[in-house]
Amino acid sequence: MTRIPLSLRAARRLHLAAQGLLLKPRRATGPQALLAAISRMSLLQIDTIHVVARSPYLVLFSRLGTYPINWLDEALARGDLIEYWAHEACFLPRGDFALVRHRMLEPEKMGWKYRAHWMREHQQEIEALLSHIEHHGPVRAADFEHPRKGSSGWWDWKPHKRHLEGLFTDGRLMVRERRNFQRVYDLARRVMPDWQDERDLFPRPDAERRMLENSARSLGIFRPGWLADYYRLRHVALSPLLAEWQQRQQIIAVDVEGLGEMWVHHSLAPLLDRACSGRLRATHGAVLSPFDPVVWDRKRAEQLFGFRYRLECYTPAPKRQFGYFVLPLLWRGELVGRMDARMARRDGVLEIIGLWLESKVRVGQSMIDGIQTMISDFACWQGATRIVCGQLPQALAVRWGKGWEIPGMPVVC
Repeated sequence: MTRIPLSLRAARRLHLAAQGLLLKPRRATGPQALLAAISRMSLLQIDTIHVVARSPYLVLFSRLGTYPINWLDEALARGDLIEYWAHEACFLPRGDFALVRHRMLEPEKMGWKYRAHWMREHQQEIEALLSHIEHHGPVRAADFEHPRKGSSGWWDWKPHKRHLEGLFTDGRLMVRERRNFQRVYDLARRVMPDWQDERDLFPRPDAERRMLENSARSLGIFRPGWLADYYRLRHVALSPLLAEWQQRQQIIAVDVEGLGEMWVHHSLAPLLDRACSGRLRATHGAVLSPFDPVVWDRKRAEQLFGFRYRLECYTPAPKRQFGYFVLPLLWRGELVGRMDARMARRDGVLEIIGLWLESKVRVGQSMIDGIQTMISDFACWQGATRIVCGQLPQALAVRWGKGWEIPGMPVVC
């Protein structure tokens, strides 16, 4: 089998092209741009940490530029998106309900996300909760008090929250919308009124095959081992599937510098010639979320970009190498650094606690100016009018000093 030789730089750019991160985005003109970005990624992972903009909003900002965050909330409330366990908790296009429905019907296989013994022991209370929702409408966990005042921590959820999470995982409830980023649960049959298991359900092998097809398209270029992680699949037979895809010309065999055998999805075929000849340009710079698809598989990010990255928010502060919520920095096709930051919303200030560039990065004036611009855009979108700087590399400290003002009116995030 003849494989097309490809440089590592070209492989990185093909992946970023598939993810919508290769070229500087045009101005997003409406909510359809948001839906297109999510469809391109297949999954939009959810996380609640909000020292800066919450992860799903940030992942979209990296691809769309400035946009109103209510677009995402409205898309969920309209039913254009659904929420379920995919990679982890994720927003997915509504049409992909068929890909995850089999997981709902086999919740015992969902690990820590579903406690079967809890659901059995509290069956009477859970049926009463379902009846309440049936007759009184959607609910949030916040609508119910904890029986023990002063309890706190995710490990000490109040019973109703555990009930709701179990019912969400087993598919009897779905998320109708989010209010202040809190899940609002409703009966699944009211959220998906046209769905019928007898007619519409995909068997698990068919659903997983389609997940792998989505993964290949969204990754753009991949090693076989990268495919299964995208939807957290286990025990999938990849070799026969890859052989079939190649026979159908759905993938193209390439030999990547330093990585060896890889595959390119056929949707990127128009870009492959330009990539091979070094004509595939990267013009985009973006602050990335720790839960961006480009970096959520830490091993893949290290293999493809040479970027060793760990999220340290769950690491005790004295043991952190960089910081609590460190954001990867993408610049023209490369992961060039990372930034620990927090947004002081009342003061309109983005604080750069620390910023570190990778050791192999050649720092020129255009990079310094470009990173400053992309951080300004990132801050302005969240309503900041000023940036203050802490620890910086020397080349940046000389230019940026202790911070800078952001010209123009901020965009409220």
